[in-house]
Amino acid sequence: MPNMPLPDSSILTNIQVPGPITPADMLFEKKYVFTRSLESRIYTDAELIRLPEVDVEHCHYKEWMIRKRSVRRLTAYLAAKRRPLEILEIGCGNGWLSHQLAGIPGTEVTAMDINFTELQQGARVFSDDPNLHFVQGDIRSGVLADSLFDCILLAASIQYFPSLKKTIYKCLSQLTPDGELHIMDTIFYQPWEIAEARQRTTAYYTALGCPEMADFYFHHCANELQSFHHEVKFKPHTLLKKLIGIRDPFPWVLIRK
Repeated sequence: MPNMPLPDSSILTNIQVPGPITPADMLFEKKYVFTRSLESRIYTDAELIRLPEVDVEHCHYKEWMIRKRSVRRLTAYLAAKRRPLEILEIGCGNGWLSHQLAGIPGTEVTAMDINFTELQQGARVFSDDPNLHFVQGDIRSGVLADSLFDCILLAASIQYFPSLKKTIYKCLSQLTPDGELHIMDTIFYQPWEIAEARQRTTAYYTALGCPEMADFYFHHCANELQSFHHEVKFKPHTLLKKLIGIRDPFPWVLIRK
């Protein structure tokens, strides 16, 4: 497994590191970045600045078209509020989605992740965004405990948190009184699907060459959402969507404080 790259000192001032990073966090980052490389998900700066647009020949083209449609739905929804918003994206990776959200007039966006490797790239590529800020850390550690947000977003990231309920409760505690938590681009399973899904995940990472990554990937049940005041803003696989050719597989879940 390759060594982690050294931090780029020229952009360290663009990334807040408000608390200590644990050995477990560093181990996760090392395995995660290695896996992303094997999956061809490490992008050049030129590719990152264009996301979610990718060439049709790209191996993840279909996936990016799904992400493109989901971000359009979210940005349209948030822009329609027509008021200043403090937004936090948890698990932002290289920051492409936070960059899209920062384009909504009146927003201030905090992009947060444990993964310092991709945070460095995002801070460099999107350094001209005055209302986009990068933070290294884990929301569960309390590093942003003094901050409240109008919108918290978990996009394609909730599967890296072992407890769905605890993560949701933590996010709700950092919302403004009328704030919203949005969970997107993530599969929720029925209870009887979990065992098979875990087997598929283990087989996938084993075939990829990093079987240990399966220990960091969690499968959450849809029925766990019943504990919260939630709304499914986008329901996949409805008959109407099939008829008009929309086959996006992920729900968009909105949870209000």
